[in-house]
Amino acid sequence: MLIALSYIWSLIVGSINIIVPTIIIGIILFIGFKKIPFFKPWQIRLPMIATVAIIFLIALFVKPAIFEFPPFIKPYGPGISGSIPFKNVISFFKMKNKMEEVTDIAMDPNAVPPAITRTEPATVKFSIETKEVIAEMAPGVVFNYWAFDGKIPGPMLRVREGDMVELTLKNNITSVHGHNIDLHAVTGPGGGAAVTDIGPGESKTLKFKALNPGLYVYHCAHPNVPAHMAHGMYGMILVEPKEGLPKVDKEFYVMQGDFYAVDPMGAKGLQVFDAHRMLDGLPTYIVFNGKTNSLTGNNMKAKVGEKVRIYFGNGSVSQISSFHVIGEIFDTVYPEAAIGSEPHKNIQTTTVPAGGATIVEFGLEVPGNNILVDHALSRMDRGAWGILKVEGEPNKEIYDGVMGKSSGH
Repeated sequence: MLIALSYIWSLIVGSINIIVPTIIIGIILFIGFKKIPFFKPWQIRLPMIATVAIIFLIALFVKPAIFEFPPFIKPYGPGISGSIPFKNVISFFKMKNKMEEVTDIAMDPNAVPPAITRTEPATVKFSIETKEVIAEMAPGVVFNYWAFDGKIPGPMLRVREGDMVELTLKNNITSVHGHNIDLHAVTGPGGGAAVTDIGPGESKTLKFKALNPGLYVYHCAHPNVPAHMAHGMYGMILVEPKEGLPKVDKEFYVMQGDFYAVDPMGAKGLQVFDAHRMLDGLPTYIVFNGKTNSLTGNNMKAKVGEKVRIYFGNGSVSQISSFHVIGEIFDTVYPEAAIGSEPHKNIQTTTVPAGGATIVEFGLEVPGNNILVDHALSRMDRGAWGILKVEGEPNKEIYDGVMGKSSGH
């Protein structure tokens, strides 16, 4: 109940530019009519009620943008506007009690499929479900996420160069919106989106051949495309080269994304999506794996002497990521996740464009907390940071000193 009330309140506050003028005009009309002596109260009220009802219905069906939230957005990209249509607000409240309330929306960074050991191509089958769920971005801060398999990011897919991939996409019956999937690893119209567009309760199957090795982002491309991504609809697919990737001890799966809310950062309750902020490129939250503090517990752990690989993607619709691990140097970077070209060596920070990815590898020489960040460091305060905990014996020849308490590390 509190979630519903907070959602309604955000809509009211955000739509104040419509509500206030409407009330003022109504008061002026009422006072004006009341001062005309030959009208009785019922003769005033009935025409006023009828007029307001007719205007409302005309606006709803002829000018529906008036009732979108935020109102009067006119995009020039393909498809519908980024606003929330009036009918979708009604549909949301109809379906809200049937939507799953996810305890933890964040994808486990350890959820990396094992390396492929076969030496021949195969047909690989996947099934993914699009779901619109309710979950916390931070304690007490609730979002209506749209997700692949109910997690942000969606499941990491792993195939081999030359494989035939058969992917079935299902849209949960409780969804309010249509969805599809665009995989950057696909050669074909829409990256698969053109043949996987599905309404609630529907499913479709896409078949494609994995022609090019690399790490690729996938995302929903149903109109309005950025609005779907800004609700969390992205993930990654790794196409291993035929000879495989070099062996490492640990692999992690991390994606950065941004979320846009009407209320300021930290406001409690169910947050209403703000298309104005999205179009202006002003995220309320910038996070790893779908929420604040998703990687700050014990879910990223390794040991001294191990070599780790991080598959890192950027699901943002407007922000470039400057990926950096404080306390480490990337021994090897596959720039823009390109497999086949010469990797870069000894990199401090690597640029990951919106809708792009990278693969970084580094050895662990000393114990401690290594902090994952977007080195546009103000984004740490919006949620973009995590911890890789490294356990083992100190090595004073490499790093020595008395640990302080105020370093932020």
